[in-house]
Amino acid sequence: MTPLTLAFLPLTDSAVLVAAREKGFAAAEGIDLGLVRTTSWATLRDRLVYGQVQGAHMLAPLAIAVTLGLSQHPAALAAPFRLNVNGNALTMATGFAAALDPDPARRIDDPVATAHDFAAAIGLHHRKPIIGIVHRFSSHALMLRYWLGYAGIDPDRDVTLRVLPPSLMVEALRAGEIDGFTAGEPWNSVAVMEGLGEIVAVGARIWRRGVEKVLAFRADWMETHPEPVDRLLVALSHAASWCDDPDHHGELADLLARPNYVGQPAEAILPALTGRLVLRPGDAPIAISDFLLFYREATAFPWRSQALWIYSQLQRWKMLSPTGTLERRAADVFRSDVYRRALGATGQPMPGASMKLEGALDSPFGVGSHRGPLTLGPDRFFDGRVFDPEDLRSYLAGFAAK
Repeated sequence: MTPLTLAFLPLTDSAVLVAAREKGFAAAEGIDLGLVRTTSWATLRDRLVYGQVQGAHMLAPLAIAVTLGLSQHPAALAAPFRLNVNGNALTMATGFAAALDPDPARRIDDPVATAHDFAAAIGLHHRKPIIGIVHRFSSHALMLRYWLGYAGIDPDRDVTLRVLPPSLMVEALRAGEIDGFTAGEPWNSVAVMEGLGEIVAVGARIWRRGVEKVLAFRADWMETHPEPVDRLLVALSHAASWCDDPDHHGELADLLARPNYVGQPAEAILPALTGRLVLRPGDAPIAISDFLLFYREATAFPWRSQALWIYSQLQRWKMLSPTGTLERRAADVFRSDVYRRALGATGQPMPGASMKLEGALDSPFGVGSHRGPLTLGPDRFFDGRVFDPEDLRSYLAGFAAK
């Protein structure tokens, strides 16, 4: 058995790693998988960069930021596998949410109208709203900026973004230290269950199938250990398929509820897995299609175009000074070549290209693939924009012209 240790945060989207260990998928590939529970993304980053673990459940933008030298302790990271798409939400305190559309389901289904309502609510609030984010370089934070910016809200001027670990968001909301937060599940559902807030937007409606967490390695370690990396990716692919099966959601919620994993009640974890979430305290759950995906539609495939979308947002919000070198390094973090190498012999269909237009699909669409048919799901951005990874300049100019 090959020992491999991965760091993770207590989130529902750590499910694939937990299933790989607990359901024997890792052991079946000769991997003795150890999982290290970590409280904050900064600590997880440092554990990976300094070699305390071989890999990590990581925010996709953080893997890119570390590689580009934007975060402390720069190091070249590689992400050959996406652990999930979507699964995050924006939860606001009940007082703030009262200024939005009174129908919680309508808020979710119409993010355009809700963004404008949110802008109006800022002016009515007793202070500049303080919104918790899990890290400056998180998909949630970038999607929040994207959504707010659509309504003319400057996220660096009109709201205060405060970094907190996901597991501390609910307590900060309870104490009145923040007015809301954006985070992965189960923390949004926990806040609603405890009567502290309402879910007012979800990532799956801001960017359908938006990139979220990845499996990240130090690039130098990955390159010198190809054989165990490939076996781990095969194990994770089997685990992801198991996690996406509705027949397994109850058992998966029970596994994640254990104290050494997420450590929250199964009833708080199950909503994200089933896509049936309670949006407001006391309300019945509503169905949110494709809220969190682990496997189907090539969820795990690391599209280089999505790495470049992240890069475009870092540029848009002036978190970096763009150069051709940085752009190439950002794209190179997502290692579709390693994914194909590891999983090519499994017979599962996978995309024939490594980049695509992001946001171009309104409905399921068949694409060219290796080893059989592959259908990709809708990937629209809520504002209808399409990201062409070959033309970042025009894409960014569209925001400046608005």
